[in-house]
Amino acid sequence: MSAPTLPDSVRADLAAIAARVDLDARHAAVEAHRWAPSDDPGPVLHLEDVSEIPFVSVIPGVEQYQHRARVRATDGDLFAAVTPLPEGYEAYCRDHLGLGAPEFLQTEPVDGPMAVAKACAHGATFGRLVAVARDAGRMTIHPYMSIDPVWDLARAISDAADVPVQVLGPPPATLWIANDKSLFSDTVRAAVGDGHIVETRIAQDPAAVADALGDVASRHDAVGLKRTRCASAMGNRVFDAADIRALDAAGRRAAVDRFLADTEWQGDEEILVVEWALTDCSPSTQLWLPTPGEGPPLLEGIYEQLLVGREKVFLGSRPSQLPAAVNAELAGISIEVAAALQHLGYVGRCSFDFVVTGDLNGSPGAFRCIFTECNGRWGGTSTPMRLVDRLVDGPRPPYRAQDVEHPDLVGVPFTEIVARLGDTLFDPRTGTGRYILYNCGPLAKKGKFDVIALGETMADAEAAMGETLLRRLGVG
Repeated sequence: MSAPTLPDSVRADLAAIAARVDLDARHAAVEAHRWAPSDDPGPVLHLEDVSEIPFVSVIPGVEQYQHRARVRATDGDLFAAVTPLPEGYEAYCRDHLGLGAPEFLQTEPVDGPMAVAKACAHGATFGRLVAVARDAGRMTIHPYMSIDPVWDLARAISDAADVPVQVLGPPPATLWIANDKSLFSDTVRAAVGDGHIVETRIAQDPAAVADALGDVASRHDAVGLKRTRCASAMGNRVFDAADIRALDAAGRRAAVDRFLADTEWQGDEEILVVEWALTDCSPSTQLWLPTPGEGPPLLEGIYEQLLVGREKVFLGSRPSQLPAAVNAELAGISIEVAAALQHLGYVGRCSFDFVVTGDLNGSPGAFRCIFTECNGRWGGTSTPMRLVDRLVDGPRPPYRAQDVEHPDLVGVPFTEIVARLGDTLFDPRTGTGRYILYNCGPLAKKGKFDVIALGETMADAEAAMGETLLRRLGVG
């Protein structure tokens, strides 16, 4: 099946976006390593490098998130991290979950603890990757996010081994069209019009940002400032519009300056001033985009995000329990925007975040589905979704996935967590049990790890993630 044909007007708008970022020239620079479908991709290197997402370093234990790559790997694959695996975790993944036996490469950091791709281009790890690629005659790198250092690594391995090395992900120029909130808003506007984005003003000069803040606050109940490339709400600040309206010009400028200082703005990035939609409904859609020409975007799931705080920081997710009409609207507009990204060269995993306002139980037109951002990468919803699909035969069951953090778990070995949960751990061979563990690296220092709780119903899964889990862990 071919990809959908875009209307001429959409193509024209996308061509303008492409011209703004010099897309063709930037694609040409990485053409030799762009993903092409193949029956044999060769050994696949999985790595989770979050180093180019601003402020992600403030997330507790984030340098240990690199081990999320393990749950995407299988026999014949490799996965890399600069931090050691928790004791017992590989045995759990290999023997209990049956996720195969990939080769783990612990690398030495060369540019901080999160820059995994750069670390892989040095020392013994690089030598091993070159040897594996040379022996196989090819290699594929499947990253969390296809940032420039990943493409640099592909080029280095290819040059040293003299074999093709491909990257399963969008070229960097397209990656940032998806992940940059300003460019993504333009893509949404091109694909589905203005009705699915909030009022947005964009400025780079702090005085202009302050003026826009006052203007947007004059028409809405809440207003937000957004950095364009941050994740998990870490670059957001929300204000009551009445508070902004009460400030004079100097007060608005001071509020902007505080935001820019707190988010370490360097003066080279646009700032978004947005209407902040007041709603607790924040779903996401999870998609896979084949190579352009190889088929249309695939919608693989609609989820409700579990968010905390006014800035809506991500905690976890569950399959959507929203009304069918809302899900249908989310699905339709997601496919249209994904087709636009695919036209711009996007390949692989991405997801769209939304807020939904109005009467969710009403007919179409009574509610409004609004894009807030694109996550052009694997993430906190797609990773457990894919893991559940690998482990559970048949239709995807009700489940809730989130991180669990408790001070009494700091320093508790992973093997002890396994022992405490015992027969409540999901066993894919028998289909018994309910808990699946992953992202367990932060356990030692932060008492934090990620859990999927399966249920017969969504209510059952929710209950399993609550006091039942804490009691089994000995912290309830």
